[in-house]
Amino acid sequence: MPNEPKQNPAITENSTINPVARHNARRYALQAMYQWQIAGTSMDLIEAEFLHYHIDKKLDLNYFKELVHGIPKYLHEIDNEMQPFLGRPLHEIDPIELAVLRISIYELIKRPDVPYRVIINEALELTKKFGSVEGHKFVNGVLDRIAKKNRVTEIKMGKNQE
Repeated sequence: MPNEPKQNPAITENSTINPVARHNARRYALQAMYQWQIAGTSMDLIEAEFLHYHIDKKLDLNYFKELVHGIPKYLHEIDNEMQPFLGRPLHEIDPIELAVLRISIYELIKRPDVPYRVIINEALELTKKFGSVEGHKFVNGVLDRIAKKNRVTEIKMGKNQE
């Protein structure tokens, strides 16, 4: 069938965490989120398109799917979480930076198993690669404040170890 995703040897579904495959899941999720925000296409269609045409690197498929479906599901909660730290309305945020923030905030509030430093580092890498010249500074400031609010115990434990 033409709408079924092609079998891709780069896609992994195993339970071990591969940092490269996880990074690529975030990268592709960023691109999918951008498309969703701009075009308003359903995530099911975007996911199918990505799986069929765009994915060419090793990918943690389960994580990609979790992000592209979890973010729309919890969009109201995610946007409410970031709003106090933005200093401007959501519609004035660069679409790439908004997508990065949504992915990262989803991870900060829904994936306590992922260290906050990993989440912020990944967000900064993606913003530097795809966002505006100074966008990573804005993203870092917002995520740092959200992490301090939502990952208090993890941050305190990290400071005690330093």
